[in-house]
Parts: sequence; structure tokens; C-alpha cells
Amino acid sequence: MSLLFDRLHRHFADTQHIGMAGIRDDSEFVVGQELRDAAVLIAVTERAEPGVLLTHRPLTMPSHPGQVSFPGGKLEAGETVIEAALREAEEELAIDPARVRVVGEATTFATGSGYRLTPVLGVIPSDIEIRPDPREVADWFEAPLRHLLDQSNHKPKIGMFNGNERPYVEIDWQGHRIWGITAGIIAHLSHRLSVDDLVE
Repeated sequence: MSLLFDRLHRHFADTQHIGMAGIRDDSEFVVGQELRDAAVLIAVTERAEPGVLLTHRPLTMPSHPGQVSFPGGKLEAGETVIEAALREAEEELAIDPARVRVVGEATTFATGSGYRLTPVLGVIPSDIEIRPDPREVADWFEAPLRHLLDQSNHKPKIGMFNGNERPYVEIDWQGHRIWGITAGIIAHLSHRLSVDDLVE
């Protein structure tokens, strides 16, 4: 039995009514575009103080090089968002899908890069072996869930994206700069979950 999973599942279900709080949705900037479906996995580690797995994209990536991200990517034909998130996590970090307990899907939102993105929340064992694929992951780290969900660590910023001035959130953890879509997903999660409700 997993107390963390049970608590996440309960609180996640109780907050389904929360809309786009914390998310920088780009719907207004992609009007008329055909959005591609994509999914990411928010992998929470089963610990007394849970963490979240994050990756650094290689500098050679054509889009968002070097940025911190969750494992994820485009849906393949016939896939659900959960299947895609688990497949991408396996491809990027060698996380066995059978060892992920899926809590549920978070709010789907549009990104300026043309995706309809759905985050999938899941719990993984603390001792799971991580083997990053260097073609897709330059580095990976585990940030404390408590730090990520603490809204005092969410710094509001303004930047230019595709010629438009837009607000975004930035979170720092031990020199790892988490911003953009990834930070927006975390900010949204912070409106739905409190670490104090999840750990003893």
C-alpha cells in the first residue's frame, strides 16, 4: 500500500474543478493552428519527502535546447495521453511503465509551440533505476516536491516569445532554472496540492 499514492489520488480528485490557475496557456497565440497532442509525466518519488524527476534537454535539440523539462513528447497514432507519457518516460529515462502508479491527468492546455499538452501525474518507487538516453536527456535531477509546490519559490517574470510579451514563472532549485511550460505545470499543480496534505 502506498500512502503517498492514496493521498495524491484523493487530493487530485478533490481538486479536479480547479481550472487554469498557474498555467500560462497560449491559446490566443495559436488561433487557427492545428495543435498536436503531447503528454509529459510528472514522476513523484515514493519517499518520506517526495521528489519530482526533471531533465535537461540536450543543447543539440532543435526546440527548447538546454531547458529543464518533464519527460514527454508527441502522441503516436492510437495512443492515449497516459500511454504516451509512460512511453516517453521509458524512452528518455528507462522508467519501466509497470512501476508507475498513475494518479491521473492534469489540465490540458495549449502551448505557443503548437501542442495540446496534457501532464500526467504518477508515483514511482524511490529505488527505481534511471538510465537517461543521451540523445534526449543531457542530465536529470530530482527536486523536492515541497520546494516545487511552495508558491514563494515561484518568481513571476516577463519575457518576449515570438514577438509577444508574456508573463511566465521561474523556479530555482540548486542552480537548476525551471521556467516556461515546465514551471507553469508545477505552478498549476501547486494550486491543487499541498505537500503538508501528502506527507506525515
